Amino acid sequence: MGYALLVIAAVVVALGMPIVFAMGIIALVYLLLAGDFSLVTIPQKIFTGMDSFLLLAIPFFVLAGALMNKGGVTRRLVDFASTLVGHIPGGLGHVTVVANVIMAGMSGTAAADAVATGTVLIPSMVRQGYSKGFAAAISACAATIGPIIPPSVSFVIFGSIASVSIGELFLAGVIPGLLMGVYLMGACYIVARRRGYGAANKRARLGEIGRAAWHAGPALLTPVFVIGVMVGGIATATEAAAVAALYSLILAICYGELRWRDIQPMLTEVIVITAVIYLLLGVFNILSWILAIEQTPQAITAFFLDMTDNWIVVLLIINGVVLLCGMFMEPVPIIVLLTPMLMPVIVKYGIDPVHFGLVFVLNILIGVVHPPIGTNMFIACSIARCSVGEFTREALPFIGALILLLLLVTYVPEISLFLPKLLAR
Repeated sequence: MGYALLVIAAVVVALGMPIVFAMGIIALVYLLLAGDFSLVTIPQKIFTGMDSFLLLAIPFFVLAGALMNKGGVTRRLVDFASTLVGHIPGGLGHVTVVANVIMAGMSGTAAADAVATGTVLIPSMVRQGYSKGFAAAISACAATIGPIIPPSVSFVIFGSIASVSIGELFLAGVIPGLLMGVYLMGACYIVARRRGYGAANKRARLGEIGRAAWHAGPALLTPVFVIGVMVGGIATATEAAAVAALYSLILAICYGELRWRDIQPMLTEVIVITAVIYLLLGVFNILSWILAIEQTPQAITAFFLDMTDNWIVVLLIINGVVLLCGMFMEPVPIIVLLTPMLMPVIVKYGIDPVHFGLVFVLNILIGVVHPPIGTNMFIACSIARCSVGEFTREALPFIGALILLLLLVTYVPEISLFLPKLLAR
């Protein structure tokens, strides 16, 4: 019955029903047909899925990102990034990438970074003669770096479901996240040279770089605090998230750009984002329980074992499936739905869970920048006022760069495991 439920769920979602309600209906249908369980099981499983100390890190990280965006941090980071790479051909495109690399250490969500840097840099790129599609594409793709370089809400969710150390996942994301910036800047440089997109400004003098770094310096320390207290054993991931939120609040107050009128809508946004994630986790806990009863993970593992005994082939197939899912689903539902089913396969093939978590999340994030569902795509298109078709054409080089990096990280595990082995194990 497990496979039948998955098929029914796919049909319901395809008809346009929000996935969380679709999964709830599927769970209700299963319990009614099975007849062996009380309907009280539904609220019990929902609350069990939400009842995790690790998940408290999510609202704190979301709040930290919101405070950074409202407190004037984004503008200072963009100014700093401009002094570093603004002189390269396609300068504002490179500034967008570097700004997102820096912002990644503060926000933890791709959508937040897409809004923060996109609202500042997309209009600037358009005014300097960049096409609207190009400006939207580089902004949306660069924002995917956010959930890879720690802190990361996606890693918190994956780690809590798969029982994998969130601290190790955070460390695993550092090198691949920096490589994402390198690959995207490479693609940006090639496109800029072909189209004649010039530099944003002249090469900055050392003094100008120093002044920009001084203004942005306090914000640049955020990831140091978050990772440092976790690696040093001083705080858990949840406590580190609270430290990040407190530090972000202090920065916003010191910069003097956070207004009282901004606080209520900001907190409302944080609550809505957190509530949606928690509801998804709660409802999907029912689905995970049903799949366990139906022994669906064991059936999937047996399917892979019958197909091949090569971990390289297995990861290639999983990457293909996850990329396909990313075309039609948001990142959080994919993580919650597929993690319980894929972890037994990963364990059976001896693949490191930390390495797989990095590959899995990176794979999912590619989905937020291409049709038909991509969140970052729609955010960037709305800011740039361009069509999805124009965005898609311009985004192909950047999506190609991200897929090349995905393959590299997939088959060279040491890229993601070097820092966890060095510092955490």
